[in-house]
Amino acid sequence: MSTTTMKYAVTDSLMMLRRSMLHIARYPSMTLPLIIGPIVFLFLFVYVFGGTLGAGLDGSSGGRADYVNYVTPGILLLTVAGAATATAVSVATDMTQGIVARFRTMSIFRPSLLTGHVLGSVIQTLLSVAVVLGVAVAIGFRPNANPAEWLAAVGILTMLIFAITWVAVIMGLVSDTVETASNLPMLLMLLPFFGSGFVPTDSMPGWLAAIAENQPFTPVMETLRGLLMGTEMGNSPWIAMAWCAGITAAAFAGSVALLNREPGR
Repeated sequence: MSTTTMKYAVTDSLMMLRRSMLHIARYPSMTLPLIIGPIVFLFLFVYVFGGTLGAGLDGSSGGRADYVNYVTPGILLLTVAGAATATAVSVATDMTQGIVARFRTMSIFRPSLLTGHVLGSVIQTLLSVAVVLGVAVAIGFRPNANPAEWLAAVGILTMLIFAITWVAVIMGLVSDTVETASNLPMLLMLLPFFGSGFVPTDSMPGWLAAIAENQPFTPVMETLRGLLMGTEMGNSPWIAMAWCAGITAAAFAGSVALLNREPGR
């Protein structure tokens, strides 16, 4: 990529990011569910199920105090998965309402149509995660991480957000309607449940534990617990980063290919 092309790529991407941020600011109804939904799950699992589930955690005294420390990383990833809906809907709206067709006729770095959505969604998701984390702290989540560990936790979360957001972009591109785009990301929200988000994987049947331990969300959650709570991480950080990098690369390539296809194909 030449210097001139790189300049246009950055300029156009920033322009599309500004468009995305203005859209987010004007339609807060798309952001509120990203925050309210995970907070409802947090209260549900801590105050309704926490007493029983906390008693089943290895190496703990049991109860809600231990369970809120265990479940918070899972809730944070549930927030990330839920944010994919807003991204998919935004992309599908652009594709179905003709704005992308108009951009195709302009001299613009075409992938910037997608990077604007992705960067805006990453910012929106990080803000949502921060709010949910604040609520978790208010009801008893007590991380013991130092500044470096907090920075690493934010880094791994950001990597996952990039990966999931690019997957959401694909969902928006392949959807014929906005309604379809709003439903497809629901599949992503199941991953924290079918992982170590709410109960340890060793409490599951063997076949389900194998699925839970070999999907992308589980190593991220184990890494977050290790960084924030000091639990054993093993190889989880490296596995988590490999998952995030692989998903991001594959989803980015797929998104660009779908965007460049001829209309109607």
